[in-house]
Amino acid sequence: MSPSVAALVVSHDGARWLPTVIDGIKAQTRPPDRVVSVDTTSRDESPALLAEAFGDVVTATGSTSFPAAVRLGLEHVGDSDWIWILHDDSTPAPDALAELLAAAAADPDADVLGPKLREWPSLRRLLELGVTISGTGRRETGLERGEYDQGQHDEVRTVLAVNTAGMLVRREALEALHGFDSQLPIFGNDIDFGWRAASAGYKTIVVPQAVVFHAEAAHRGARRTPLTGRHTHYQERRAALYTLLVNSRARTLPFQLVRLGFGTLLRMIGFLLLRSVGEALDELAALVSLYSSPREILSARKTRQGQLQVPPAEVRRLLAPRWLPYRHGLDFLSDLAAAATNQAADVAERRRAAALAESGQAPRRPREEDDDEALLTEESGWLVRYLTNPVAVMVTVVVVLAVIGARDAFGAVSGGALSPVPADAADWWRLHVEGWHPLAQGTAIPAPPYVVVMAVLSSVLLGSTSAALSFVLVLAVPLSLWGAWRLLRVVGRLVHPSGFPTWLLAWGAIAYALVPVVSGAWGEGRFGVVASAVLLPWLAHAGLGFADPDPDRRWRATWRSALVFALGAAFAPVIWWWGLSLAALLVAAGFVIAPRAMRDRSVWGPPAAAVATVPVLLAPWWISLVVRGGWPGLFFDAGAVPMSTVGARELLLGRMGDSGAPEWLGLLLVVLALLALLPSRTRIWVLVCWVVALVTALLAVLLGMLEVTVSAAITGAGLGFLVVALQATFVVATVLGTHGFVLGGLGSWRRVVAALVAIPAVAVPAVGLAWFVIGGHGHLRDVTDDGIPEYMVQEAMTGEAHGILVLRGDVADGLTYTVIRDDGTTLGEDEILALAGEDEQLTEDVAAMVAAPSPEVVADLPGHGIEYVVLPAPAAGSVAASLDATQGLTQASAEDRSTRAWQVDQPVDEDALAGPPVWLHTVLVVVQGLAVLVVVVLAFPTSQRRRREVEA
Repeated sequence: MSPSVAALVVSHDGARWLPTVIDGIKAQTRPPDRVVSVDTTSRDESPALLAEAFGDVVTATGSTSFPAAVRLGLEHVGDSDWIWILHDDSTPAPDALAELLAAAAADPDADVLGPKLREWPSLRRLLELGVTISGTGRRETGLERGEYDQGQHDEVRTVLAVNTAGMLVRREALEALHGFDSQLPIFGNDIDFGWRAASAGYKTIVVPQAVVFHAEAAHRGARRTPLTGRHTHYQERRAALYTLLVNSRARTLPFQLVRLGFGTLLRMIGFLLLRSVGEALDELAALVSLYSSPREILSARKTRQGQLQVPPAEVRRLLAPRWLPYRHGLDFLSDLAAAATNQAADVAERRRAAALAESGQAPRRPREEDDDEALLTEESGWLVRYLTNPVAVMVTVVVVLAVIGARDAFGAVSGGALSPVPADAADWWRLHVEGWHPLAQGTAIPAPPYVVVMAVLSSVLLGSTSAALSFVLVLAVPLSLWGAWRLLRVVGRLVHPSGFPTWLLAWGAIAYALVPVVSGAWGEGRFGVVASAVLLPWLAHAGLGFADPDPDRRWRATWRSALVFALGAAFAPVIWWWGLSLAALLVAAGFVIAPRAMRDRSVWGPPAAAVATVPVLLAPWWISLVVRGGWPGLFFDAGAVPMSTVGARELLLGRMGDSGAPEWLGLLLVVLALLALLPSRTRIWVLVCWVVALVTALLAVLLGMLEVTVSAAITGAGLGFLVVALQATFVVATVLGTHGFVLGGLGSWRRVVAALVAIPAVAVPAVGLAWFVIGGHGHLRDVTDDGIPEYMVQEAMTGEAHGILVLRGDVADGLTYTVIRDDGTTLGEDEILALAGEDEQLTEDVAAMVAAPSPEVVADLPGHGIEYVVLPAPAAGSVAASLDATQGLTQASAEDRSTRAWQVDQPVDEDALAGPPVWLHTVLVVVQGLAVLVVVVLAFPTSQRRRREVEA
């Protein structure tokens, strides 16, 4: 006897699809015995269409959920053995029901059967052949995006779940499981029902021979109901999270809660990177909605526990593999990288096309010889192409030699202006987040902005702070070379359609890449100057987008420039003043030269916005520094104070400190930049470089007048970046001038000039690289013994209040003091200590203790968090004698007999350095995080194209 089947059609505003659906039901080769229609108060003619086709229609309110509609329909299906559920936007193929019943007869254990779903109206693209869910809540079909049906998946198999559109389910199974979960009003019913069915011992199979075409109207947003509202993504994501939380094993639930929380944050970042702010907010809202309703989750889990009949391990094999979410993450990153690469290629191609149009030239057609050469090269492989390219080999040799030259930067490194790095990345994170620092006598001066950058970098490098610093120093030359090459290649295409020759690109990139090392910044330990030198060509490259003819791309360039600009200013704050000067000059020149064009805000707005965004991105440092009176920090390089002295001579020749290469190399570069003014074809561009150089020099002169007193020393502004910037303009000017010589031919006097210029031009990078490789490392690895006994340092690391008072000098010539806490001054703390100022009360106590020591003065030391007093060698005899005779101090041992040390008898006050909460800093850290997120989103390409591709 053939089993009875009742078709159950649920409808809501489906009049545009229902005529086809009705025809599909009536055309079945094995028609259902009964058709029950449930309409949830449609506003179109859906009820009339269903009544005309199948008789009476069961009506319900518009807010009726899909599970409730199915339960309502079950009351009218009579004694049917099977229930065939159809949506009003899913039409079955003529043999769909027959194939489903045939599969049920072939497999009597099957309780839930689902058809192959194909897209409607394309009819050929596959949507689903069964469905499961990953550990992150992603709906997994096992199909490629947009995959066409070619019979490649036509085998009947067991699955976790099948879509409710076309689902054939035994009535007794449906009733035993109490139908679909009412907490899933429209989305996610199928996976939750299939999971519960599998846990209860029921079998679900997919029957590809049965085909149903599904429009997915609710999912695609083609139809909105009171249940979906305007936030379809919210409903889908909430359903996925709910399904995971109520069906997961009890022992994995805590892990699942944490995983879904972090996963939601990652998904939000992904959506924001694709500029899909609505979806990002929906992700957060779905998570908060569920996590704020624990009773709902616990009640659902209790119900499912009562239905459990099989071990969870048997259901586990039907779920998506554990590694699948990680593959999706890699796919997303690959898509993102491809989008960015394609965008960069499009920009480069438009610039090249614009340059060709301006010159009146057509793109060069390849000759037959070129085709033969390309074919031969392709067949011979990449290795042959590499070995036969002298420029590639030369650049590789330079990079290898540069890494060898940076050998002193491997491992833990310090010396010169570079303090030792902290123990791990957590110290840098704490330094960035804390508003009050237990340094010296405690201070609210903010941490320098590069601290958070180094914290991120060291976290990526598995928490190794020494690896993060080595990364910056060792790869300074290779990364600078890469950035300079990209910049010069774009500049070359702007100057001439064919661009610069590769040998000229290589010379310019190598010459610039060596600037941070030959200038002495590398050897002096001014790693902030080194980092800003790496970022400068990338900043200039991003700034070229201000000239893009498309306003939207100009604004996109604004946010890319702002990010790189802020990153550079984090390491070398003077870069912001330099950028402000150039932006002001650029905008002012625009109003003078083309006042009508400058009326468009998208012309002058991008450079102005890029400059104005930097203080917002660096808000915890910038604003707090001004509020706390530490404004001199806005002009300091990263590292220890005082700054390196840079006069007019050092600025012009590109040298700072005494760790640079021979000065005559800098002089050669200046001469080459002057000779670059001779060729007329590139003279305008060279003059632009000299204008930038003039602005840089004038800014250096103005900042050179600044003198401030910090840490009992007078220092000027940190001009290291301006030294680098000036050398960069000389390099670009030389490259432009050389290209002008090449374009003009090498006849007559040009040949003589070229011969005279060739030797010094080659000498600039060659001698500079040789000097660095041989040993131009300056003060790195210079280790100075501070004379502090090791046991005192270990005691200082037990608590912030266990400080060591270090006295140097004598009463006659002047006495200075410092307080050492924890493991001493580390990278990131130099600027804080320099700008914190002195504690007047401690200064008075130290002066009194040295001049006229008394027990009362010594008794104040524990209140300052001082446990030991040390006079490093050579200790002043008069001071040592006074402290020996002072009550309250006990002589302590020291490794060096010339060093004298004492321990304070009274225990230290453990709360001596406790400071008030600094709410302003906390607020600014939050503002910074939000600002970075917003700017990153604005800088990335829009996701609309990608969303259309997904839906296609």
